[in-house]
Amino acid sequence: MNTSSLPSITGVILAGGQARRMGGDDKGLILFKQKPLISYAIEALEPQVDQLIINANRNIDHYQALGYPVVSDTLDDFCGPLAGMLSAMQAVNTDYILTSPCDSPYISLQLRQRMMETLLLEQADIAVASDGDRLQPVFSLISCHLQSDLADYLSQGNRKIDLWLAQHKLAIVDFSDQIDCFVNFNRPEDLSNHQSKLHSPIPIIGFAAFSGTGKTTLLRQILPVLKQRGLKVAVVKHAHHNFEVDKPGKDSYELRKAGAQQMLISSSKLMALMETQPTTMDEPKLAQLLPRLNSNNLDLILVEGFKHEAIPKIELHRSSLGKPLLHPNDANIIAIASDEILDIDSPITQLDLNDTGAMINFIQHHIDNWKT
Repeated sequence: MNTSSLPSITGVILAGGQARRMGGDDKGLILFKQKPLISYAIEALEPQVDQLIINANRNIDHYQALGYPVVSDTLDDFCGPLAGMLSAMQAVNTDYILTSPCDSPYISLQLRQRMMETLLLEQADIAVASDGDRLQPVFSLISCHLQSDLADYLSQGNRKIDLWLAQHKLAIVDFSDQIDCFVNFNRPEDLSNHQSKLHSPIPIIGFAAFSGTGKTTLLRQILPVLKQRGLKVAVVKHAHHNFEVDKPGKDSYELRKAGAQQMLISSSKLMALMETQPTTMDEPKLAQLLPRLNSNNLDLILVEGFKHEAIPKIELHRSSLGKPLLHPNDANIIAIASDEILDIDSPITQLDLNDTGAMINFIQHHIDNWKT
């Protein structure tokens, strides 16, 4: 076991099921937006844990090619997630395992943090995530000292995860502000229904335009008005590779450059988290970034850039730039804001790019209809 002051955690991605409702296809290897489903779980979980393993019972070579140890069930006949959890505990030497399924593409980036904080606060043996209505038991943080207890439970022919969890002191961890992190794909139609959607519990709207159209200028105009209306707004902006939010010579800058992967600086008026990304990381996706926002305190998320993401967007268009319309090639565009009336064969809403009031009213209507 770990001898340091911090509990050690192995992340376990559960990919050992038979996937009967998916026609028997190995769900972790099914492509979703051109990537195997399990790759999304790896991207979310790997930075949060001390080591990562995959629990799989077939296609072992494919899973090993992902670069992580693969552990198969020590029990025969596909005995369910508990068998995968037991096999993981038998294979690792950490204090806890943190489990997640292979078929959930939007796993919370705060999974370890919230689970461990709640478990320690309540002095529990197991932390289980909740979506606010019910438990999500495959998202669990489990003390490895329960290995023998779990082995005994399974040896008696028991398989139900809820019954085993109920035998121990549980810490229920609230993720009701991130319910989409529990989206999973059990049937082929689940995949097709989610291929082009990005889910957010908070109304979200993007601004799509070619460079020079004035996205930032527009945001600077509408944000004060939205604030006056009592709306709490977050903005997510795509930036170029080497942007800096800190300055050389500042303590936080020097500490980060000295090797801190995450640098959190806070005062009574402002808090900022800077995290160094690995050089091999792909361009960030909104599904990875949105969970970092405190959605408990938000009414609206505005997005600048990310024009290829599947979110509702307002296209900004200036004829003087000589650029083509993004609509109708982007089905997620719900309105066009231009500096002149456009002659287009489409019933899409047209807004005056210079009429801030009309833009605000359209956004308010979008908020009001988000969950209807």
